[in-house]
Amino acid sequence: MTGLTAWAVFCGLLLGAGLWLIFVRMPFMRGIPFVERIEPQLRSQKLESRLLSTCSDIAPFGPLERILRPVVRDALRYLAKFNLGTTSLTKRLAKAGSGKSALDFRAEQLLWAAAGFTTAVVVVAAGAAGGRFSPVLAVASVLACALGGFLFRDYMLAVTIKRRERRMLAEFPSLAELMALAVGAGESATGALDRVCRTARGELAKEFALVLAATRAGTRLIEALHGFSGRTELGPLVRFVDGMVVAVERGTPLADVLRAQAADVRDSAKRELMEAAGRKEIAMMVPLVFGVLPLTVIFAVYPGLAALDLGF
Repeated sequence: MTGLTAWAVFCGLLLGAGLWLIFVRMPFMRGIPFVERIEPQLRSQKLESRLLSTCSDIAPFGPLERILRPVVRDALRYLAKFNLGTTSLTKRLAKAGSGKSALDFRAEQLLWAAAGFTTAVVVVAAGAAGGRFSPVLAVASVLACALGGFLFRDYMLAVTIKRRERRMLAEFPSLAELMALAVGAGESATGALDRVCRTARGELAKEFALVLAATRAGTRLIEALHGFSGRTELGPLVRFVDGMVVAVERGTPLADVLRAQAADVRDSAKRELMEAAGRKEIAMMVPLVFGVLPLTVIFAVYPGLAALDLGF
């Protein structure tokens, strides 16, 4: 296939996609949702002016996103039939502290896959224009880039979760001691949480704010704490919640429990630091043995070999 033929195929695909978007995605060609059907009858109930209302339907990618939004919505609805781990994905989004739903994250994955697909198509078209084109390699690279974009978004979510968990564990000892001081001063567990949320900033403080909001909404403190431990699933935080629950239910000294939890987390951080230092020390032996030591031997032996060659 020559470069001119490749460009013709590429332009034909663009033309076909454009015609499909124009004719197939017209309003009269798709079903109207129930919300859109009853919206004209409900407009009289909205008493506020449209000039004062904030527009929440903002497309970050401009008109292109508005055009492709029905296609993405239909694709997400089709993928939802297969139930691709929606429950586990929702838990991961909660661990990352994201307010997005599973469908929103799947939409982002599709957009990243589309970006990878478009980039691969442009590169293949540029190579075909230069006379370098292989159909098998082109199809494989395009599919690999699309799949890579889809999986890379999931990888970024995992990285976000790990970073957030590290920040929460780093903030935990200070917040636990602050709660212990508040409880020792005579405040209840809810009052100590309120004081922490008002004075502290960070990821763990945000989670405590969610617990406090749940209690103010009518949820029991124990249930809100169990929901917090279910969202994080970190060992130190789960033990912290269990200790608070036991202290609240049985009346044991809560301040001592909080101080013990903070000391436990600090000791765990020290152990992890020592283990990381040991691993780094072993890793430093690799460049020393395979890099520095051979050069030292060469500098020590080469003058003698050179002297032997000269007949000294």
